[in-house]
Amino acid sequence: MSPALYLDRHSADLTAFLQTLIRLRTVNPPGENYGEITSLLADTLTGLGLKTRRIAIPRALQKKTQPTQLDFPRYNVIALWDVGAKKTIHFNAHYDVVPVSGEWKHADPFNPVVENGWIYGRGTADMKGAITSIIYAIKSLRESGVTPNFNVEVSFTADEETDSVLGTDWVTSHGKLRADYAVVGEGGSNDAVCCGHNGVVWMNVHVHGKAAHGSTPHKGINALEKMSALVLALDDYKRSLTRKQFRTPEGKTMVPTLNLGGVFSSGEGGKINTVPARASFSIDRRVLPTEDLRTAERELRAFLKTAAAKIPQCRITLEKVSDNFSCYTPPTHPLFTAMQRSVARVRKQPAKFMVSSGFNDMHFFAQVLKIPTIGYGPGGLDYHAIDERARVKDLVNSAKIYADLLTTFAE
Repeated sequence: MSPALYLDRHSADLTAFLQTLIRLRTVNPPGENYGEITSLLADTLTGLGLKTRRIAIPRALQKKTQPTQLDFPRYNVIALWDVGAKKTIHFNAHYDVVPVSGEWKHADPFNPVVENGWIYGRGTADMKGAITSIIYAIKSLRESGVTPNFNVEVSFTADEETDSVLGTDWVTSHGKLRADYAVVGEGGSNDAVCCGHNGVVWMNVHVHGKAAHGSTPHKGINALEKMSALVLALDDYKRSLTRKQFRTPEGKTMVPTLNLGGVFSSGEGGKINTVPARASFSIDRRVLPTEDLRTAERELRAFLKTAAAKIPQCRITLEKVSDNFSCYTPPTHPLFTAMQRSVARVRKQPAKFMVSSGFNDMHFFAQVLKIPTIGYGPGGLDYHAIDERARVKDLVNSAKIYADLLTTFAE
């Protein structure tokens, strides 16, 4: 039996395994059930014959980076199938998911439902579906008695939905990986193979005013009004970003983006009859693969300070929340060609290369380990949103593509 035929015959088992993963509510923040899911994943990989490590992040390190989440310890799983090959392909996926809000088609997002060929639930698309496809690709090779052309290394990691510091960042820096190539299970899907992604700078802007009674607003400084003026001033910054452009291999032109106010709030003591003494809003600045992240941050800070100085009595402080580096590798390495061919063979349509407007953990492999890295997985619809879902056929196809890559790529 071929790996592809095995996967066709065991699509129900694949779906059931994904449902099991989704029922483990690994919501981040704060980082729930990390111990349970990593134990399950480690046991599963060990059962497939891989040499598996389930690594607890040292408490001292977590205290330094996540002092408010010490009741939720972090774990990463690293496994190796050593077939005696000279080189190793590494597969990576994160197991944490974002919180849930809104009314879903099926009441409980953590009780996954299969309907019309789609599986609904938080984490189906981002990215427990990819974990499932990776595991079943290995399982299909094992059950079919097919030896891959490369050693197979796997990491299932924490915290990608926050900053990856104790997840893939830690794994690539301290995990003693053997990887020569990497496939991250998101970024590309369907007929698109990802060869890079945007970076991001997250920042909070705090605007400081002066409280006063609502009947005498002239005695105060209205932080909301100053914040509103600053937000309008940022239109000039948005326009300046359109001059920065990057053309992707598929011919798409990308420009940096600025999203304001994903989070916005007033300060403590707010009341309808009080002049607001404080207001704040968030900034999400996407950084192109061809931009320097630190330069982009400096330019944004400089613009905000200059704009605030032009607004009478507008005093601000800037709080860096997080950042994530962009990356891009021209798809000329044989790994890219091999993946393109595997996608085309399985999906029976031409495959293209693309660059993701979002960010993921590809850059840790591409920039820290400096190895050829691609992004590809089953994908899905409504990432981070209501009714997140993945198509069962795409989950099976992704497992087939991974197995095909492992048995046809040769360098």
